[in-house]
Amino acid sequence: MPVTSVDKDLEKLTMTIVADFPVPVRRLWDAYVDPRQLEKFWGPVEWPATFTRHDVFPGGRSEYYMTGPDGSRAGGYWEFLSVDEGASFEVLDGFTGADGTPDPDMPTMRAVFEFEESGSGSRLRTATYFNSLDELEQLLTMGIEEGTRSAMSQIDDVLADLTSFAADRATEAQLLSDTQVRFSRVLRGTPQQVWDAHHDPELLRRWNHGPDGWSLVGCDLASAPGETNRFVWAPDEGTDGESFALSGELLSTDPPHREVFTETMEGADAPPTHNVQTLTPVEGGTLMSLVVTYDSLELRDLILGTGMVYGMEAGYKRLESEVLTRS
Repeated sequence: MPVTSVDKDLEKLTMTIVADFPVPVRRLWDAYVDPRQLEKFWGPVEWPATFTRHDVFPGGRSEYYMTGPDGSRAGGYWEFLSVDEGASFEVLDGFTGADGTPDPDMPTMRAVFEFEESGSGSRLRTATYFNSLDELEQLLTMGIEEGTRSAMSQIDDVLADLTSFAADRATEAQLLSDTQVRFSRVLRGTPQQVWDAHHDPELLRRWNHGPDGWSLVGCDLASAPGETNRFVWAPDEGTDGESFALSGELLSTDPPHREVFTETMEGADAPPTHNVQTLTPVEGGTLMSLVVTYDSLELRDLILGTGMVYGMEAGYKRLESEVLTRS
């Protein structure tokens, strides 16, 4: 059990939890900034978490829900107030209702996560600040301390897993729901380098040209929300196939961390997807998380069945070899 102390100060309206781990600070930090890892220990054992959003940068936001044994859900969110990479982050920590919006009947706390070296590895100190004694007592009655201990009892197994989230793993797809998929890949470059490789037409042509024998022949990039992205691929001479295009609207952008956009294949009779790409620095490079929401389960399975993941991996390999390692 990593939790070494829990201190509740009813006068200062705080609860401070200290936990020690036999791993370097960087390993512990990455477990908290990588949603694939965080969701394996954030919820209590009986209430596993699913993170549908995790933006670890000032102004960013995380959204998650925990699923109980009977299938019921309890949701929550973080709003990131500050981030000192590898050392600390501060969030507003709140609850959400069934529709995913903040629950006005539940408290909103401020929480500070501090990561530091210790004699045996690393230490995490989490201080939660409450607005009133009533709110603190309400959450204690709900079992916040017991839930935290249960959740953190799972973290040692995550930290010991050095292969599932390693930088040399290929692109993976994780089903978050019937209509939502998270694609993940650690790319060997900084977030700024990866961002530039997605937004510079010349760099895009070097890696995002589809299967061997194809080229990116059209590249119109949106520069502001409301504008349109459009990409056109065509077969090289001697390669069978017909050209095709993907287009969509840029909805929001926060370089070099996060971008939200729609996307659809021109001429296809299918609604556009809603895509959220997040870039997070981790050991070995940048974690690229792309959460795609489809209109239906059938559309999700149809698109995944085209070999999309293999195509993405081929592109990301070229991105590393043709762009990132030459920057």
